[in-house]
Amino acid sequence: MKDIKMLSYIKDVLENIPTGWLSITTHRLDIYDEKLAKTQFLEQFEILFNSNNSESSALSELPTAYDYIRLGHPLSCVLEWGIAHLNSLNPKNVISFSSKTIPILAILRKNLLENKSTQIFYTGKLPDYFDVDVLQGVYGYKFDLKHVEKVEEISFPDSYRDNGSTIFISQQEKIGKYNLNSNIDFFISLNAHLGSILVVNGEQNESYISDLQHVRRRETIAMTPANSLAALRLLIAQSSFDTKKTNVEANKILVLDSINDITGTNTKVLVASSGLSIQYAILMGLIHDAIVNHKGKAIKIIVPPNCYGGTNDQARRVAACLDNVEVVDLLVDGDNEMVQSIDSVLKNIANEDAVPFIIAEIPTNPRVEVPDLEKLKDVLRKERKTSKGEIAIDPVFILDQTFCPNVHFLGEGEILSTVKTISFASGSKFPSGGLCTAGYCVGNKKAEALMEKIEIHLRLCDNEATNLQIEILAKQLPTMNQRIKDAYKNTRDLVNFIHDTLPEAKINFVSEELAKKGFTPSVFSLDLPTKGNTDQEKESYKRELNHKLINLMITEIPNESKFCVSYGQLNGCYWTIPATSTQGTTKEGDKDYIVRVSLSPNLDLELHKKVFLDFVSTI
Repeated sequence: MKDIKMLSYIKDVLENIPTGWLSITTHRLDIYDEKLAKTQFLEQFEILFNSNNSESSALSELPTAYDYIRLGHPLSCVLEWGIAHLNSLNPKNVISFSSKTIPILAILRKNLLENKSTQIFYTGKLPDYFDVDVLQGVYGYKFDLKHVEKVEEISFPDSYRDNGSTIFISQQEKIGKYNLNSNIDFFISLNAHLGSILVVNGEQNESYISDLQHVRRRETIAMTPANSLAALRLLIAQSSFDTKKTNVEANKILVLDSINDITGTNTKVLVASSGLSIQYAILMGLIHDAIVNHKGKAIKIIVPPNCYGGTNDQARRVAACLDNVEVVDLLVDGDNEMVQSIDSVLKNIANEDAVPFIIAEIPTNPRVEVPDLEKLKDVLRKERKTSKGEIAIDPVFILDQTFCPNVHFLGEGEILSTVKTISFASGSKFPSGGLCTAGYCVGNKKAEALMEKIEIHLRLCDNEATNLQIEILAKQLPTMNQRIKDAYKNTRDLVNFIHDTLPEAKINFVSEELAKKGFTPSVFSLDLPTKGNTDQEKESYKRELNHKLINLMITEIPNESKFCVSYGQLNGCYWTIPATSTQGTTKEGDKDYIVRVSLSPNLDLELHKKVFLDFVSTI
């Protein structure tokens, strides 16, 4: 009876879904508490359920479930809640993934770090891209693999009882009740079209939940909103899965051609489920290549400590799993200059005869700085010697150009054409205008051979873009460069206005000279003026002022100004504080407690100026 009531309520919810649940990729931070991600949303959702209130207006008022949709969203939470109810579990024990292999890898990663054994049982066939040799040889994961006909065949040897886990993988189109027993620690249901559902079984395994959730945060994405909706319909037996008829191949060709055109390249393009998904494939592909071609040599991932938290955190998580991989800090902002820092770091790594991979954003985030590109090219091409006097291994430059995806770095004759370079961008920004999370990467001619390994890991992790994501990109990419130009014009206008209105504020934005060279981002950071007798008083005052400005903007212009993390959106203006959003896992001393502002091509600029003027009059 309880199940019938719950399924009936989900049916009503699906008939009244707020539009934002399906169509946006970043959520309001003013109604979000990261420590209560998913929990706060579901607690209030449960209140609506108990009162049988499924009205769209009530659902719209629920708190933000996660800051980024790739990490989770209302529909993935409702799906996990429904499955948990049917299996008498806590919703935190159910995690949905777009990928069918990453939940397996997430458990293997945790057990590797804790030196635990893993038994993997499966029915039917494992995905073709589940490459045991690569998982063991490159990722370092240890596991035993065994095919069974049914769940009852699973055994749990005494040797595993205290220091081992069992995973059961089942390929099934139905979503709902699962055949769980005490010999299964982790149940993974694979759906060919939608992704996977991971169930953490038993109290003894609940310590895994936050780590498994963090893998979803950093190396992949949650089941997409569209697929979560389809899964919910399967859950309530409203329909069987119906593959939407889209011209997948034509869309894919259009997307790949558009990215080649946008980046000025004619080399292979890879499209992933998110920016972090493609970045993970790049890192693991390069590590794989180094293991093959530079056997036994140390690998150094060089990354700015204050860059976007996902980039920073992911690199450190990769290094934590592999003895021969280490993260090296690259200081790029403020008093530190990127080219000099790279030169210094590469000199030390050359001396050790190690393999260098550099991850850098141009422009940098959040300070929006661009290095001297001629000097950057020279320092990356510079021949260096090892301590034994041999020629050192050339670096691979991994360029995050999310802020300026329209700038040509890689094509023949361009500034980085002679440096082994791979460029990538987050698709939730300008490529899709905030309509999906898909990201992409492309290499120049010098890096062409590396793309094969990157593709292996993109497929192994089942992190390729979904058909719907490709369809969205096919619609949005052709207008991207024009949207970039229009958004830049709005941003330059607002930056000039703030400069004239509040000259004491420090604004980080590209110069007019850089803009003429093609660097036309539509994001800037604002270091507001402060006051106080001590450094602590000044910092506290400034942090309060940051929130005062953002709260005024989102209150006075609620239809356009939002407290959000993203960038490159089609409409409105986003405000955030990097230290408390995009730099969430960055070390405290490297965080930026400043305001970051992102403008779109379409907003009421004059109204934003007026409200900013009102703010200035209060300080």
